[in-house]
This record gives sequence, structure tokens and C-alpha cells, in this order.
Amino acid sequence: MTSVADPRQQVAAARRWSMLGASTLAQASAAIMMHGPAFLIPVLHDREGLSLAEAGAVAAAPTLGVMLTLVLWGLVTDRRGERFVLLTGLVATTVFGIASALSGGLTLLALTLFLAGGAAASTNAASGRVVVGWFPPARRGLAMGIRQMAQPVGVGVAAISIAVIADRSGAHAALWVPTIACGLAAVVVAAVVMDPPRPDPREGTAPNPYRQSRYLTRIHGVSVLLVVPQFVVWTFALVWLVQDRDWAPAAAGALVAGAQVAGALGRIAAGHLSDVVASRMRPLRWVAIAAAVTMALLGLTAGLDATVAVPLVVVATVLTVADNGLAFTAVAERAGPFWSGRALGLQNTAQFIAASAVPPLAGLAVTQVGYAWTFALAALFPVVAAAFVPVRDERDLS
Repeated sequence: MTSVADPRQQVAAARRWSMLGASTLAQASAAIMMHGPAFLIPVLHDREGLSLAEAGAVAAAPTLGVMLTLVLWGLVTDRRGERFVLLTGLVATTVFGIASALSGGLTLLALTLFLAGGAAASTNAASGRVVVGWFPPARRGLAMGIRQMAQPVGVGVAAISIAVIADRSGAHAALWVPTIACGLAAVVVAAVVMDPPRPDPREGTAPNPYRQSRYLTRIHGVSVLLVVPQFVVWTFALVWLVQDRDWAPAAAGALVAGAQVAGALGRIAAGHLSDVVASRMRPLRWVAIAAAVTMALLGLTAGLDATVAVPLVVVATVLTVADNGLAFTAVAERAGPFWSGRALGLQNTAQFIAASAVPPLAGLAVTQVGYAWTFALAALFPVVAAAFVPVRDERDLS
């Protein structure tokens, strides 16, 4: 006999997955705005007459806006809710995107992109909280893994569309891509997303989770350490293949793109694994150990000029991004509905700062000791991270 509640449960499940899709679209659209201007650098340099430093400053403007507003958006999410923040942020991103597409001059272009990036940062905490709030613990890791695909998908869309349009029609015309994407995402969010249920704040005070234990702080630290091998591989895999392995740039680019797709799927697999074992921290430690071993082997085989180094760089690409969804989910779960916005803002801010520091420092290391030693040295960071994963402090997810 079929339960009367079954149709309602099916509707509820369908609604959860539709909101996951809307949240993922919002995050992917924001990622196009955040990271897309990097693909304008060749046109800004070759056709607009900007120096590489000036073109780089324009490309970095939205990222700077993101770093400066993540925690603020998290605070607003805690106070006003996810739907309000997503709609406000996406609409503002669209407006500033229109301004950047119509702007003239380097200063105005950089300023509008800075504002667009700051507005796009709204999706980081709010879209993640929608997923955590609507999905039960047993499905949350998988759902967050799907949501975490948004960044590589957004970067991939930006690489294909913005680079081509900029080459054909100019830098300003290419900025309509993230602008239209964010506008469409705002429409979908308005139609689909609702705030997940949460307790009435008047029923009691929400304690500061950072004062209760070092659990969240340790996860932040682990995530920062794991950013190092991730961005060493992301930044230097292609140039290593071209310079040290004598690959053609097109072939190297195809391999790196394929590795990014595999990395996105790896985030889903890691999230699903965390659901199966009912733990975020144990898989996080396993990922850290696997990343350390792979980076060490990559350094060794790259130094020996062994053929196996090439598949190892693909494996390293997958493993070094698999931790993101696990840590993000764990932070949201422990912080709770009244603190997770700020906690996720701090998590992302720390990662953005580390990600900004890794390329120049790793580039210096490559210059001094070469690619092989740089890969090997990067293996030390996940070793330390594995020791600091707060497995014993994790609560029961059931």
C-alpha cells in the first residue's frame, strides 16, 4: 500500500533538486564574472595597448572585490536569508556587468569589474547554504559536490566564450557573457529558490561556534594548506608540459581542460563518499594523504623525466580539488543557520588569499629549483593538513 505522504515527499525531493540546480547556476554564473576577465588579458595587451601589469590589474579587479566582500555577504545571509542575498547580489552583478560592458577607459573598466566581483561574491555563501539547508545529512555531501562543480564549469564557459568573443569583437563585448549569465541566474533564482527552514532566532541565542571549539578554525587552516598543491598544479601544469615535456600548447591545453573536468567529477565523488561513511572529516583526511602521495610521486617522476609523470599530473589535479566540497559542507553544518554565512565567508576569504599568494611564490620556486622540486615541496602542505583535520571533534551526521 502506498503511503499518502509519498507524493508529498516526491514533490519535496524534486523541489530540493531544483533549488540545487538554481544554486549551482547562480554560482557558475558568478564564477564567469569573477574569473572571466582573466581571459581578456591577451586582447587588452595586444589591441588596447595596456601593459601586462595593467591588463593583469583589470583581470584581478573582480577577485579583489570578492575577497573584500565575502564575510560581509555572509553576515547579510545570516541576518536576511539566502534568497534575499542571491537575488540582491545577482541583480547588482548584472547592473555592474552592464556598466563594465559599456564603460570606457581603464580606470572605469577596473572599477566596474571590482564592483561586479564584490556583488558576485554573494553567491559563495548563500548558494551553499541553500544546499545545506534543504538537503538531509545523508544526501548533503553529494549535493554539495554537485554545487562545487560550479566554479570549474564557470571557468570553462568563460575560457571558451569570453576568449573567442574578445578576439572577434573586443574586450567590452565579451563582458556581456557574464552579465547575461548573471541576469538569467537571477530570474531562475527568483522562480525557484526559497529560504530553507531554520529556527526562530527569538527562541534562543545562537552561540558563537568559534568560541565553543577550534573545529572550524582547524578546517579553515586545513583548507588553506590544501590550496597550495591545488594552485601549484592549476598554475604550472600547462607550462610544465610545454617547457619540460615539449608538448604542443594545444595538446597541453586539452589535457589540462580534461583534468579540470575530471576534478569537477571528483568533487561529486568525494561528496558522495562522505555521505556513505557519514563523515566529512575522514574523507577529508584521506584526500589530504592521497594528495601528498601524488604530489611527491609527481615531483619524483618529473625529476626522472618519466612518462608516468603526465598521468600523475591529471591525478593530482583531481585530488587537490576534492577537499573543497567536504570542508565547505562541514563548515556550514557545524556553524549552523545563524553563523554559517560568516563562517563560509571566512573560509572562502582565507582560500582566496592563499590562492593569490601561491602562483608568485611557486613561480619563484620553479625559477630557483625547477618544476620537480616545486611539485615535491608542495606535497609537504597536505601532509601537515592531514595531521590537523579534526576527525575526533566531528559530530554524528545521522
